[in-house]
Amino acid sequence: MNRLEQIQYLIEALLNEMPAYRAQAKVFSGEEQSQRRLLRSLMNVRPPFPLDKEFLAVQDALLLAEREEKGVVDVADLPASASDSRLILWQGDITRLSVDAIVNAANSAMLGCFVPCHGCIDNAIHSAAGLQLRDECNRLMERQGHPEPAGQAKLTAGYNLPARYVLHTVGPVIQDRVSRRDRELLASCYRACLELAAEHDLQSIAFCCISTGEFRFPNREAAQIAVQTVKEFLRPPTSIKKVIFNVFKEIDADIYRALLL
Repeated sequence: MNRLEQIQYLIEALLNEMPAYRAQAKVFSGEEQSQRRLLRSLMNVRPPFPLDKEFLAVQDALLLAEREEKGVVDVADLPASASDSRLILWQGDITRLSVDAIVNAANSAMLGCFVPCHGCIDNAIHSAAGLQLRDECNRLMERQGHPEPAGQAKLTAGYNLPARYVLHTVGPVIQDRVSRRDRELLASCYRACLELAAEHDLQSIAFCCISTGEFRFPNREAAQIAVQTVKEFLRPPTSIKKVIFNVFKEIDADIYRALLL
């Protein structure tokens, strides 16, 4: 199959599973870009049904090819902070990073974002990893039997991501002012991810800006908590050799650049 044939095969398979979306799918044009957007939308809304092996083979071939087209960024090639060789600031798409683990800012359901093509990091990571990620998260949550509390972390495979693993953590949602409890929970998110990574002898981990954006934690204060918590964790001996602060917006890049001087 060529790329468009792969996309159309996957779309048809998903519409067979979810026929209620056929009418909405008709508004998308037959152009490859439009069809790819439709595919991502259907993947985003698909509940964690059992996964078909043939579907996964085609999905994985498509996602791995797209991964190579975007370009994989190896943590070994990134310049370290002048103040600490273990700390790295990198601005870009976290789904391109070849590290032991990337951190996903999840919600309490822990199943990824169900809003079609939403711009959140949860959606981006699940879309690039493939449907296996939602399936594994669902198994974890079924065993747990309750929503994920803020300040903890769970580890899954990375599937079609360049990262070997994904660390999922739920940050605090700011309702009005940032409280002491909010600050404690955010620090706990970073600490829990680092502890879980160290338990699995991982050497590199890339953090997104947990709880900023949709969860409304002020960017500067969130970054200060992130850097302080990471530095404190790295003081005793640990398997972790590289911590990447991954940012997307220029405002966050400026904040972290000043903190890592």
